[in-house]
Amino acid sequence: MGTGTPTVLGVPAQQEDVDAIVAFVAAVQDAQQSADPEAFLSGFREDAIWTTAHGKRLTGLPEIGAFTRKVLPPQADSPVVATYTVDLILFIRPDVAAVKIRQRPVTRDGGEYLDEIFHGQEDPSELVAAHPESVPGTPTYVLAKDDGVWRIAAAQNTSVIDPETLAAG
Repeated sequence: MGTGTPTVLGVPAQQEDVDAIVAFVAAVQDAQQSADPEAFLSGFREDAIWTTAHGKRLTGLPEIGAFTRKVLPPQADSPVVATYTVDLILFIRPDVAAVKIRQRPVTRDGGEYLDEIFHGQEDPSELVAAHPESVPGTPTYVLAKDDGVWRIAAAQNTSVIDPETLAAG
């Protein structure tokens, strides 16, 4: 996962909650990189909703689980994984936080960031079409803290295809 301290906004929050959220996102990254559906699913509330980067809406842990168990295991052999960096945490309440994540595609074997091909390009749209595996993501998680544990209540993953955002990196 990337380094740096996330921006923290909203109602006052404890540093331990900030640290727990950063650790939660690191665990999501680990589950994704190891293609472990059960580890990934442990981060969701039973009543969670999730929209994938391609717009598929999933409602409730059973539906999220069925989808994840189908699509995640085949990724174990993928030469590309993603890193997850917490950019911003907005504490809506002390026990509810919106989390903005920077998701970057990286080679599994060498850690080369694939999205760097877009940086500095005036119009990276042709590169997006030619290198879809290099397109970064910008997930937003709404986390709820229940019984001392942060879990996803709602999440939306979005592929970054805006030319200015891609070019800026």
